[in-house]
Amino acid sequence: MKSQPTELHPLVQEYLHELHVLRQLSPHTLKAYRTDLMELQLFAADDSVELLKVSNAHVRRWAGRWHAKGKSSRTIARGLSAWRGWYDWITEKAARRDAQTGRARVKLSANPVDDVKAPKRLKSLPKALSVEQALALVNQVVQEAEEKKDLESIRDAAIVDLLYSSGLRLSELLGIDVMQSKDRQHESAGWLDWDAAEVTVLGKGGKRRSVPVGSPAMKSLQAWRGLRDSAEYAQQSSALFISATGARLSPRTVQARLRTLAMRAGLPTHVHPHMMRHSFASHVLQSSQDLRAVQEMLGHASIASTQIYTSLDFQHLAQAYDKAHPRAKAGKG
Repeated sequence: MKSQPTELHPLVQEYLHELHVLRQLSPHTLKAYRTDLMELQLFAADDSVELLKVSNAHVRRWAGRWHAKGKSSRTIARGLSAWRGWYDWITEKAARRDAQTGRARVKLSANPVDDVKAPKRLKSLPKALSVEQALALVNQVVQEAEEKKDLESIRDAAIVDLLYSSGLRLSELLGIDVMQSKDRQHESAGWLDWDAAEVTVLGKGGKRRSVPVGSPAMKSLQAWRGLRDSAEYAQQSSALFISATGARLSPRTVQARLRTLAMRAGLPTHVHPHMMRHSFASHVLQSSQDLRAVQEMLGHASIASTQIYTSLDFQHLAQAYDKAHPRAKAGKG
């Protein structure tokens, strides 16, 4: 059995001391560096190779071992960064010092960690509501608006209905004006075409797109517009969605309102505006299977950004399989 190092290499200790004194890294960061560099020593000892004779092939092999042990891409990337920094320090700092004394203690032709990257991080799937959850939320909000008939409730219903109907980003939603402005100095970022039941918004990269609005959402929007236009303070604002003072709504207000409304609807998760966008995309894709149409409605520049929703669709099918297929049920018995 190979003996394992229990203490840090003197050059590693010197490096950590410099990070502490000169760069004044936090104790937490220094601890992470210490852990990662000790891992380097352990790998080197296990393969019977000196730290200053480690090759690019060694580093690739050790990164692979980390991956095989289930280390996350982020953890591996952090470790490789620590190793790379240490070898850079040896080359740039220690070698320079040795040159000044005339004694070449360190011989390192190239950084062995160069060009070694951690495995690609698996892209996390966006969180979306189920169809049942989305409908429960929208129905709850619309019902409250019909019962209370106050400005906030009717406005909330229009916002939630439009988010789910058209898959807008929060910034796009808040940029909508009641009507398109013809004034070049005050050009509208977005607007509603009330006759065509279509909303035009300014998306990422300054690209405009028009998205259809469903009839239930148009009904909620018409109810909100009627109440909005009757308020005196609304005459000074072109914004579709305004506060009780007539100011265009802020992102934080919409986020807080949606969170509260979701809790009232009994949803077991934190709901935010972008989740409504994800839900829209996933549910339309489940029904239509038209990836290009969903791409256009979301305003994605690349189809690859839209394809992630096919994974959500597969998850939906997998859940349906687990619930309904006889073989899936048998496997759980």
